[in-house]
Amino acid sequence: MKVMVITCSPNKDGLTETCGQMARLGVEDSNGEAVMVRLNDLKISNCRACNNGWGTCRNEHSCGGVKDDFQELHMLMGEMDAYVVVTPVYWGEMSESAKAFFDRFRRCEALKEKNKVEGKPVISIAAAGGSGNGSNTCLASMERLFSHVRAVRFDMIGITRKNRDHMLEAIRSSAREMAICR
Repeated sequence: MKVMVITCSPNKDGLTETCGQMARLGVEDSNGEAVMVRLNDLKISNCRACNNGWGTCRNEHSCGGVKDDFQELHMLMGEMDAYVVVTPVYWGEMSESAKAFFDRFRRCEALKEKNKVEGKPVISIAAAGGSGNGSNTCLASMERLFSHVRAVRFDMIGITRKNRDHMLEAIRSSAREMAICR
């Protein structure tokens, strides 16, 4: 099974990255292939809402309004069997890099008859490094996103400084089980 692990933090050695590495280990524990993507290493701009909000994304299911790294990652997602998305929690929401990518992704895929992630399992992880507040609202936002594109919720995990140790193991275990189930 090919599992894309997407991390969405500018911090290369923080909690979000650690969660992504634990997910990678879980996938590899099951002899799956983990494809690691750090959104903050890519150039992905915000949606421009072309043509009164519906550019090529609505009918052609591709983003023609902005040329950047979105197009390549968008295509690569179709080659995957499952996904793990790890975002830090900023003000109760996903990070800016996650919002930029997934806002455009949702526009390209939500109205498509059969889209790139439809029916495929997703683990959503909200990594709250500060107080831990906002994890639930961030996970709810991720749940709406993946519901719009008809992905299958495999697991939703909130991790904080307080529950870090046992939740890192939970992430590894969840990724391992997801990679086995397919």
